[in-house]
Amino acid sequence: MSGDDVAVRIRGLSKAFGRAPALRGIDLDVPTGATLSLLGPNGSGKTTLIRVMASLTRPDSGEVWVRGVPLRTRAPALRRMIGLVGHDPLLYDDLTARENLRFVCRMFGVERADERIEEVAADMGMSANLDRKAGVMSHGMKKRFSIARALLHNPPVLLLDEPESGLDLEAVGLLDAIMSRRDTSRTVIMTTHDLDRAVALADRVAALEDGRIVYDEARPADRDEIRGLFASESGSRGDTS
Repeated sequence: MSGDDVAVRIRGLSKAFGRAPALRGIDLDVPTGATLSLLGPNGSGKTTLIRVMASLTRPDSGEVWVRGVPLRTRAPALRRMIGLVGHDPLLYDDLTARENLRFVCRMFGVERADERIEEVAADMGMSANLDRKAGVMSHGMKKRFSIARALLHNPPVLLLDEPESGLDLEAVGLLDAIMSRRDTSRTVIMTTHDLDRAVALADRVAALEDGRIVYDEARPADRDEIRGLFASESGSRGDTS
């Protein structure tokens, strides 16, 4: 696979918190335009891997490249190519949702900002809530806007850390509709505990266990081959490492 065909390349990535290893020598290539689902039990390293790719957590060793840009030496440039949906909605509570999104538009130089804000709010079914302050919104409403925030600048790489957590069924359906729009220029990496969603939405499925990748294949026909890696954690929320 040539460099142009790889959106995210990871080599020898390791990270520990104190004496507790979270990632142990991760190697991973994610092709441009692919959707990769990352599975694994709580504590397997999924969130740490997402945070390292987003340049929010510094690795102890190894390297990450996003569209050829190295994390260690060009983190600010790398951040501009990423949209992140994490456990923190990254919204300012004292600003309205529209003001939050306008701030992001300015930060990323988004053209026709007001038009783009209306588009992403409509995609997440939140147009009527644009002028409400973020601080009075429910967790689910904030999560919807955090997804809209991540999409605003049309990032070539979208990192989603359990994006369905806190969303109602309508919002999950809207998110799935967005992800199902095949865009050959956008690469999506999503962590989830839901094997059925992982397989339905992704081109590839990988599984982490104890900080190592123990499975990495195209969409599996036999889901039972990976179900045992995380089934005991299915439906739980959060992943601290």
